[in-house]
Parts: sequence; C-alpha cells; structure tokens
Amino acid sequence: MVAVMSATGSGLVTMRDVFAARHRLRGRARRTPLEVSPRLSAHTGRAVSLKLECEQATGSFKLRGAVSALAALSDDARRRGVVAASTGNHGRALAHAAREAGAQAVVCISELVPQNKVDALRELGADVRIAGASQDDAQLEVDRLVAEQGLSEIPPFDHRGVIAGQGTIGLEIAEDEPGVDTVLVPLSGGGLAAGIGLAVATAAPGARVIGVSMERGAAMAASLRAGRPVDVIEQRSLADSLGGGIGNDNRFTLSMVQAFVADVVLVSEAEIAAAMRYAYREERRVLEGAAAVGIAALMSGRMSELGDRVVVVASGRNVDMDAFTRVVAHGWDGPGAHIE
Repeated sequence: MVAVMSATGSGLVTMRDVFAARHRLRGRARRTPLEVSPRLSAHTGRAVSLKLECEQATGSFKLRGAVSALAALSDDARRRGVVAASTGNHGRALAHAAREAGAQAVVCISELVPQNKVDALRELGADVRIAGASQDDAQLEVDRLVAEQGLSEIPPFDHRGVIAGQGTIGLEIAEDEPGVDTVLVPLSGGGLAAGIGLAVATAAPGARVIGVSMERGAAMAASLRAGRPVDVIEQRSLADSLGGGIGNDNRFTLSMVQAFVADVVLVSEAEIAAAMRYAYREERRVLEGAAAVGIAALMSGRMSELGDRVVVVASGRNVDMDAFTRVVAHGWDGPGAHIE
C-alpha cells in the first residue's frame, strides 16, 4: 500500500483513501474521457492523449475532491454547513456538491477572482464572501467562520478527502492508458498533483508525473525549491486558477508532491495563451489558462525524457469568455489580451 506521511505527522494519505473516494464518487462525478490528440502527437512525435476533466459537471476536476470530502463528513457536520477559500473552481465544485447534499456552502474568495467565477458561485447557491486581495486574506475569513459559526472547512487542496478524490483521475489514466510514460498535471496547491502522483505510483509505477505551473507567482514551485512552504506575491495570470499559496501549515500536499512529482515546468503567459489558442483551434476545446499549461509545456519544446506515451490533464473550462475571445484572437501580446 503506497502512502506518504504528512510533514507535520498528522496522518497518511493512502491508496485505500483513493479507492474509498472512487466509491463515494459513483453517480456524483463523471469518469471523464481520455482522448488521443492526433495533432499534439504529430507535433511532439509521441502518442499524446488529453484527460478531459473540463467535462465535469462544474467544468473542472475540483468536483471530485469536493464530493469526496463532503461525502465523508458526518450528518451533523453537513447540517452545520461547509466553508472553503477558493480561486473559483473549488468553490464552484463545493457549492454544487453541497447543493446536491442539501448543505449550505460558504465560499471565501479574494478580489483577484474573475467575475465570471463569482457569478457562477452565486448561481449555485453559495454564500460568497470577498475578503482582501489574496488567498491568504480569504483564508483568514474561513478561519473566522470555522471558529465563530462551527462550519466545517473543506480546503481546496490540503485535505485527505480532497487529495483522494483527485487521485481517482490517476486511477482512470492508468486503466485507460496502459504503459503511460508521463502525466502532465497543472500544479498549484498540489492537491491534483499529489492525488494523481499517489495513484500513478501504484497503478502505473513506471510513469513519471510532471507538474506544470505559470511563471507568475507559482507558490508550490517556490516551496519545492525552498523545501518548505513559502509565500509568493500573487499576480494576475491567464492561469488564475493556479494562484495562491500552499499554506504555511501545509500538512499533506508539499510532502506528497516532493515524493511523487518528478519535475516541475514553468510556462510563460505567452505560452499559455498559445496553448489556449491551440486547444480551441485544433482540438475544438475551450480551456481556461490553468488547464492549458500542460499543452503549453509540450508545445514549448523544452521538455525531454517524456517517453512514448504522454497524458495531459486538461483540468477545466471555466474561463471568462470575453478574455478567452481576446486571447484566441490576439494572443497574450496582442491588443486587449490581458485579463486585468
């Protein structure tokens, strides 16, 4: 049984957790397609497939972790309600899962979260609290609500149930792509990379997991270099879903990414924009910037030792369509392309 001890000794995340999450997800989250990309395969000289988490009901992989964590709560905890800080996608997933379970969800966000994601949260019935200019500020509001109102926190990444839910993606990749050599995973707080890394280490032990993030404010990459959680200045990026820190009291994801992620690649805003355009024009897919970073890394030509069979996790589609249209039309350096 593969497992990893958290840095603070607060427990293990194991494959038993991942299999339990798979059971909880049945009928509540989709087993997403793994589709071969003939164009990316031709471009790279490898067999490249896209794991289409953008086809989840809420538009991103986050639904798996939210459903997994919420389903594991006691009835009393669900009645009191749940709360989380989010850059948008986790909050959307938690609001959806809570509504399905008859629970109230409070989602705390920073001022950097795009308006389309704020609107989507409210449409799903979430109580949205906008707190400050960073995820750290949003987290302070979460802490207050937990202490004063007794809400149960379901954080976006550093949580056993959330990591286990994301790990089910790794199981599906190993089952649907036997002999996979490399899995490219968007990297932010590390819940997705940790879960997939754990599952791949068990179900496809010969494969390498590579995390991909943006150059502007990649907190996990900085923390890996330092060997401990570090703060970074949050900056606007096309990959806004990858923003935010990993938490100074990180319990699980930093140690798991250290254990299971072989390398980290950072991509520029121009490369992310090019990947978004490519996905739209050639793959007929609308991907948010965070979901396109794996394609950006492949198209950059900087990566080697990928092997013959590569899977790229296309993690979500929840992009502001006005910004998306500008990027597709003009690129990052073109007129009106910036998302500010």
